[in-house]
Amino acid sequence: MKARNIFLTLSLSIFALTSCDTTEPVDPVDPTPGPALVVVNSNVTSNTTWYSDTTYQLGSRVSVESGATLTIQPGTVIKGEAGAGANATALVVARGAKLMAQGTASAPIIFTSVADELTPDDVASGNFASPNLDPTINGLWGGVIILGNAKISASNSAGDVSEVQIEGIPTSDANGLYGGTDDADNSGTLQYISIRHGGTNIGAGNEINGLTMGGVGTGTVIENIEVVANQDDGLECFGGTVDLTNVVSWNVGDDGFDTDQSWAGTLDNFVIISPDGHCFELDGPEGSYEAGHTIKNGHVIANGDNNSGDLINVDENSRVALQDIYIMDIEPGQQINRVTAPAVTFTGIVLDVDTVDNYVNGTVPAGVTAGQTPKADISVFSWTWDSSYGVIK
Repeated sequence: MKARNIFLTLSLSIFALTSCDTTEPVDPVDPTPGPALVVVNSNVTSNTTWYSDTTYQLGSRVSVESGATLTIQPGTVIKGEAGAGANATALVVARGAKLMAQGTASAPIIFTSVADELTPDDVASGNFASPNLDPTINGLWGGVIILGNAKISASNSAGDVSEVQIEGIPTSDANGLYGGTDDADNSGTLQYISIRHGGTNIGAGNEINGLTMGGVGTGTVIENIEVVANQDDGLECFGGTVDLTNVVSWNVGDDGFDTDQSWAGTLDNFVIISPDGHCFELDGPEGSYEAGHTIKNGHVIANGDNNSGDLINVDENSRVALQDIYIMDIEPGQQINRVTAPAVTFTGIVLDVDTVDNYVNGTVPAGVTAGQTPKADISVFSWTWDSSYGVIK
């Protein structure tokens, strides 16, 4: 009993001493440092997530390989290092792989250059514009390339082929192959994505598009996409069947929107602003397989002061339905070409000019008129850099 009392007395004394200690505690090291930087130099070979509190830096051409899914959280910033030729940085989604990049209007996913000082904190606070790069600066990195197993129209000296290598990727890299027979192929989901300052040279006169799609199928969702200041085309579809919705192409060095190899999808609700090449380059099939596509509900600011490219350029064998497109800021010399192509139709095409005769190469189709009748729903682009910069009008 005496020993127990001594123990109790000591315990109470210790408790009293510690409980009466008024020394201010030392603040621990902040356990949540600022956003991290992860440099990615190797391919994605298993299911992987990129997180919004981290900046991911592409140090090389990075491919999501067949069987793997790359998930990118809303608000994530991905930056490409400088590089050219075979060393051009890009994110490639190979056939059989998936990219689940589901941004939101309040937290878009942004692909840009390492020269861009934009941070995840900027995006989280609603500041999506680059703090230091002008929206005309291009060619600082590569771009985003999505490849699938849907049909394409291609051929070589021996005849039709069902698969080919995408432009911008060396033939030694099998992850660059696209095309197949599965028109419902699923390469994932891309929503609320901004791709900026890309299009680096990979060879003489050969650059990477902002968003390249090769043989992408209808199982893929691509909507609410912005491409800014790409050195080559804004977006280009090589065959495939994927549909595109709510797309902006601004300040690109070549064509605003380009199609090849019998793309069989629909582009619905879009804005094209100030391309240095054609507003539309819509090429025909390159093999015996023929399919058509639809382009509708568009708003085009041709900005003819800086561009002498065609408004709409098609081949004689192109197959496309153009519907409800308003084109403004047109200068003399800019034209709609080859309006006699038998499988090209024009419906509700409005040119903001006094008379359309000088802006059509040939007899003016009944579906092309002069006027000022906007066609696209531009309200859906309020999240874009274009909108905050005031160029969508």
